Amino acid sequence: MRTMTNMPSNQMGTARPFFRNLFGLLVVGLATFAASSATSQEAKEVATEQNEVDSGADADDAAELKADVLEWVDQLDAPSLSKRKLAEKRLIEAGADALKYLPEKKAGVSIEAIERLVRVRKALMMSKTQTQSSAITIRLNDVADLGEALEAISRDSGVEFEHQADESQKIDPVATPLSFWHALDLVLDQANLDVNFYGGDRGVLALQPREEGRTSRVDSAAYTGVYRIEPMSVNSRRVLNQPSQSGMNVAMEIAWEPRMTPIGLTIPISQLSGKLDDGNSIKPQESGEKIDIATNADLAFSEFYLPLELPVGRPGKIKSLSGTIEALLPGKTQTFELPLKEPNPKKTIDALTVEVEEIRKNGTLHEVRVGLKLVDPDRSLESHRHWIFENPLYVRLKDGSRAEHLGYETYRQSKDGVGIGYLFELGDSYSEATLVYESPTAVVNNEVNFVIQDIKLP
Repeated sequence: MRTMTNMPSNQMGTARPFFRNLFGLLVVGLATFAASSATSQEAKEVATEQNEVDSGADADDAAELKADVLEWVDQLDAPSLSKRKLAEKRLIEAGADALKYLPEKKAGVSIEAIERLVRVRKALMMSKTQTQSSAITIRLNDVADLGEALEAISRDSGVEFEHQADESQKIDPVATPLSFWHALDLVLDQANLDVNFYGGDRGVLALQPREEGRTSRVDSAAYTGVYRIEPMSVNSRRVLNQPSQSGMNVAMEIAWEPRMTPIGLTIPISQLSGKLDDGNSIKPQESGEKIDIATNADLAFSEFYLPLELPVGRPGKIKSLSGTIEALLPGKTQTFELPLKEPNPKKTIDALTVEVEEIRKNGTLHEVRVGLKLVDPDRSLESHRHWIFENPLYVRLKDGSRAEHLGYETYRQSKDGVGIGYLFELGDSYSEATLVYESPTAVVNNEVNFVIQDIKLP
């Protein structure tokens, strides 16, 4: 048992100033904390007030835009030709935000007004899709480590990452906004990581430790639009008895932002050109009009070969190799929900219409026939384009469970639409079920140029 003893008077004198100082420090600390809390609370209140002001301003702007759009739509049928032209021009200049206020149909107007409204809708949908399919911008100006850098890329792109790396690794911030792949490569080079395209999932990239000797991702790649393109290997061949068969193939890897999958990805042969380090030019082989590159919604990359003529002499590298990438890029993916209790439920979002045309009994199964129609599809619905079949489609049952389709078959194919029959095991009752379909709702032509530099030759 501990006992208390009286403190000597000389020690008591020494202790009093100590306790007075400690008490003073506590008072100052509590005052500082209170001031800090008050300041923090004031900052929160100011931020809340600013958000309310911003929300009110946004609502006022939306109401003003809606009123303008409806007025311009009325003027599409004005007596004066100049007013009709001006109304169409102003609707198009209003941008994609005006789409939500455009009427689907307008009764009691002239054929010319209907045609103008169709042109406006088409132009605004094209503008909206072009905006959605444009390359995103990543900002790494405030990052300090790997975790913060990957979080910033996810924040700006919607792409997630799977990895086992130490997230506390230091990453240098970058003041300039970058494209998705350029930003990611800068981070991966500092963290000594690489991308495993066969890992992860849709919208998720798997990262893995980099192999020893792997060159810098930034230095070895070219960035253009939504793409990253990198040479992987070079093979030369000299056919002695048929010199015309000699040539050189450059194996390439092309990746795109995981949020979208290009449709009809090609590289025109005639657009390829290059310069060697000895000053000579290098040309493509005469092997066709274009290089078709396969794409898959589950992988954000593909591989292909660039067929080039065999260089004369002994050059050490291709100093520059340029070309053009052509594709149809999809817009934003939307979700269509069609209640099966309704007769032929139909829904249109942007340029895509989805309709349940029929539900047939097929033995113990049900065939749900779904019609898809796309305005201005270009080449996207050609019979060899598979993207439309790769879109997720399922039935959500009354209890919330999900019934996946057991297979499908195309029963109609046209330039702007397709009919697909999906087999489901739905049991005896599906009246409370809902068909769910996820798809991009428009496509837009996209063409970008690329230049790859310093490709070492064998």
